[in-house]
Amino acid sequence: MLPSRAKSLRDRLSSASNCQGRYLWGAGASVCLADILTGTSLSCSLSRLSGRSVLVATRDQIAAALALIELDGTARRVTICPSDLPYEHFPSVIASAEVDAIISDSDEIKRHSDVELYVRSSVELARTEQLSTGTRPTEWVILTSGTTGTPKLLTHSLSGLTAAIKTQENSAADFDTVWGTFYDIRRYGGLQVFLRAILGNGSLVLSSAEEPLGDFLVRLSAHRATHVSGTPSHWRRALMSPLAHEIAPRYVRLSGEIADQAILDNLKNFYPHARIVHAYASTEAGVAFEVTDGLEGFPASFVRSGGPVELKVEDGSLRIRSAGIAGGYLGRGSPPLADVDGFVDTGDVVQLRDVRYHFLGRRSGVINVGGLKVHPEEVEAAINRHPKVRSSLVRARKNPITGSIVSADVVIEGEFNADGIDQIAMLRREIIQICQERLAKYKVPATVRFVSSLEVSATGKLSRHNA
Repeated sequence: MLPSRAKSLRDRLSSASNCQGRYLWGAGASVCLADILTGTSLSCSLSRLSGRSVLVATRDQIAAALALIELDGTARRVTICPSDLPYEHFPSVIASAEVDAIISDSDEIKRHSDVELYVRSSVELARTEQLSTGTRPTEWVILTSGTTGTPKLLTHSLSGLTAAIKTQENSAADFDTVWGTFYDIRRYGGLQVFLRAILGNGSLVLSSAEEPLGDFLVRLSAHRATHVSGTPSHWRRALMSPLAHEIAPRYVRLSGEIADQAILDNLKNFYPHARIVHAYASTEAGVAFEVTDGLEGFPASFVRSGGPVELKVEDGSLRIRSAGIAGGYLGRGSPPLADVDGFVDTGDVVQLRDVRYHFLGRRSGVINVGGLKVHPEEVEAAINRHPKVRSSLVRARKNPITGSIVSADVVIEGEFNADGIDQIAMLRREIIQICQERLAKYKVPATVRFVSSLEVSATGKLSRHNA
């Protein structure tokens, strides 16, 4: 566990012994962490932001990272805004978080708010003597992902956000660690990687939504990334790139989606010298556990085993209680986050098979086939076992008899070519056969369509839209 959790991020950096060789690298700019100790990225003094509720709404990830480091310990509350949040949602976010100051690297947000104080941010640091003392406990607010309407706002503390990060202060083994992440650090998964790099004496290579995947892989290679993190969908896209061999990570981390056996095996085959880890975490429940044995699912021994993170399965749903769960939702009429015993219902359905729990999918995402429930993720895990399949997306399609049928879109290895009719027909039969061998009859896809790519959301997860 991290010592001295009351210290702010900047205080932690100042106590580190080797900031000079550590960097934040973005697609268009880079910053040495040592310069943050004597500089500011903001257009006003930190004293003007003391005790305020601040919305960080930047286009550039490095600008957001610098603002977070400066604000922690100074602001009363920091609300982290993803760069893709539609402007029509800003008024409700500002109202719920009681925002009275905005930090941005763009003037566009000015036209969508009437907040008292607007501060420009930059990736260029200016020297300053007015640095944060790090004495105020700052509340961190993260927007939920995957919402179709106005996002919900969840409160966290720095101690809660870092509860699962195990490192030794100033450990020499960490100084050559270079993290890279496909995530955006303004969402929970990316923020975890950012904090691991900052508090673990490492550097960090940040991706960009506008940057081609291949360019990011090349940058990871150029900065010699040792630890790379992303969703299974991120990694599937990476392995389909001819530039995937550019990187040689020592540590590969997956989270945010179910890590099925196919992606775990493919990563191990592709990066044989890397440690492959898949973690379970959510914005609401925090980081619950890591699985390091190379197998999908997680050992049944994790459940009700005691310790700092407690797991239980109730009505088939995984529930979590720990110091890492969010404090709650902001805004009037918000539902309680945890039950009376302090457990958060994740909404993820698991099934015990022998001595291991396997994830079936989201409780809210089931397909109803004539009254029988089908989890799309369970079907995808079966399809992905075919050696030529690189990724798949299962969804419901309307049917006049059963209400819905199971349909699958599949991306295959190599360049997509619909002209090979015989080969495509054979591949479709093989996929159906795998599903028949592993799934109940009503779960087997009624249609299999081959596509060149699958849509991935800003969170790095497959975009699921039922037809």
